[in-house]
Amino acid sequence: MGSTVPKQYLPLRGRPVLAHTLTTLLHHPRIAGVAVAVDAADRRWPTIAAQLETEKPVLAVTGGVERCHSVLNGLDALRERAAPDAWVLVHDAARPCLTSADLDRLLRELADDPVGGLLAVPVRDTIKRAEADDRSAATLDRSRLWHALTPQMFRLEPLHAALQAALARGLLVTDEAAAMEAAGFAPRLIEGRADNLKITRPEDLALAAFFLARTSAPGAGSSDLDQ
Repeated sequence: MGSTVPKQYLPLRGRPVLAHTLTTLLHHPRIAGVAVAVDAADRRWPTIAAQLETEKPVLAVTGGVERCHSVLNGLDALRERAAPDAWVLVHDAARPCLTSADLDRLLRELADDPVGGLLAVPVRDTIKRAEADDRSAATLDRSRLWHALTPQMFRLEPLHAALQAALARGLLVTDEAAAMEAAGFAPRLIEGRADNLKITRPEDLALAAFFLARTSAPGAGSSDLDQ
């Protein structure tokens, strides 16, 4: 991002990115509470936590070196509060444009699924495989490729066990679905909206602001950006 401020705390339409992300989750009637992984030296999180308008529990857990370590720490905290077969959703702090409609769809489609799954978008662009010198070596068949999004939704104990097993094998999985795949499961892909972007580059902030403005405008509906 080229910023000294972590991207989840950058201002977006008058609020930190993370505040937008949490508001969507906490306002959903089927979300019982949220655990947020933060750095042990984080001084910004308490201010955001104090401003959240919710009666649901919001737990702060210590983040890890990699995403998988942070998620495992969050699951450890949830194991003390939830049943082993409770559904848990893992969402990126830097994805503030998740819509309630996509969250509804994920919860509905996976409610009776034996494994769980994730929001994802079919790949629409031509995908290249590069060599070490950044020259294109091959064009991949995109017909079966999906772009993984979050939230990713699995039952608490199977996901905890899958992450532990992956780390024991030295696998620093980049998402929860990869841990479940390594454990022999086949997570289900639920098509979501392409505007559920992860803020990674400076230009993503302006794009996220545009998407949020569209979805919050008077008369705007969940289908406004589906075209």
